[in-house]
Amino acid sequence: MRAQLLTSQRPTDLLTVVRRLTALQLDPVSAVAPSADLVAWSRLGAAYRPDHLKAAIADQSVIELRAFLRPAEDIAAYRAEMAAWPGAGELRDWQVFNREWVAANDKCRRDILARLAAHGPLPSREIPDTCVKPWQSTGWTNNKNITRLLEFMVSRGEVAVAGRKGRERLWDLAERVYPDHPVLPAAQAEQERGRRRLQALGIARSAGPELPSEPSLVGQAGELAEIEGVRGQWRVDPSYLDGLGRPFDGRAALLSPFDRIVHDRARAADIFEFEYQLEMYKPAAKRRWGYYALPVLYGDRLVGKLDATADRKGGLLRVTAVHQDVPFTAEMSDAVSAEIAGLAAWLELDWSTA
Repeated sequence: MRAQLLTSQRPTDLLTVVRRLTALQLDPVSAVAPSADLVAWSRLGAAYRPDHLKAAIADQSVIELRAFLRPAEDIAAYRAEMAAWPGAGELRDWQVFNREWVAANDKCRRDILARLAAHGPLPSREIPDTCVKPWQSTGWTNNKNITRLLEFMVSRGEVAVAGRKGRERLWDLAERVYPDHPVLPAAQAEQERGRRRLQALGIARSAGPELPSEPSLVGQAGELAEIEGVRGQWRVDPSYLDGLGRPFDGRAALLSPFDRIVHDRARAADIFEFEYQLEMYKPAAKRRWGYYALPVLYGDRLVGKLDATADRKGGLLRVTAVHQDVPFTAEMSDAVSAEIAGLAAWLELDWSTA
């Protein structure tokens, strides 16, 4: 909780939060509020306004990379990986396929670079599709040639997301977006990403299965650790060990489903014995906790889920249920109710229970 800035002493500004957490995940679902804003609000409280994040993106102190908002200075730890795209060493079949697909559409790639150089930043819909080999997928990206090519060009370090207009990404040359910081060599960059990730998480697995999003694995960063009753190799950031003997001064908080504490569901179960699934893709009758349930923190424990929806037209934060994983004491109930009231006030909504 100290690593995640969830003690009673709140941080004072957004950039401090982004630098400590290393990344805020972007997600199009806004049943309560956009995930990145929820994460920032859960740390900063009523002092945070969504315009603060928009301003940080506009002045490029925070930069979007692979659907995460990151502090601008952290981009240097990804540039060597971009230069080695689609990967170093022996390539997997999917990496070879991606490389060959981009090569087949090299003329379109060069057209994009020229167009952005002359007219960027641009939304993808303003970039002509001159691909000769279409992108084939069984999912929603099928034939989304320009979008897929732009995303590969991000991975190659050629283009970057310069900002957004509504939900639409604006694309530009990476050299206009990324800060001109010295690029870390690949091995050093990997170590730095692990170190920063461990600083943000406090304790994390050293290795494990690859995740499709931002990993929670930290390599050999920090020091070896054991969690009683939990298997696996864990690492701990030694800077937090001095605080183990001090009383913990926590608080209640309502978290985004994409918050770093809970986003790795296996880690949340191992460390906090907290079971969670995002249920918006389930039929309503099969949901246990709700369409977009917010994990509930109290002190140093994850204690429940809040099933709530922001009805902006009706001016209400509709609270369907507060699911208690453990029986709430009167003090816990009061603290959670105060957080719900604070969330409603921040959203500029009244709130009601179903």
